[in-house]
Amino acid sequence: MQGTVKRAALDCEWVNLIKSAKNLGITMEEIREFLKEAEKAGHE
Repeated sequence: MQGTVKRAALDCEWVNLIKSAKNLGITMEEIREFLKEAEKAGHE
């Protein structure tokens, strides 16, 4: 059960982050591209 609570909190944080980015005029495509690049950098 604790894992579910942590996941819900994390999901909420992601939703808030994406909403904030959209409010700043960042498109979903820009968000996706940023996340892809960040993932690539994390694997290097």
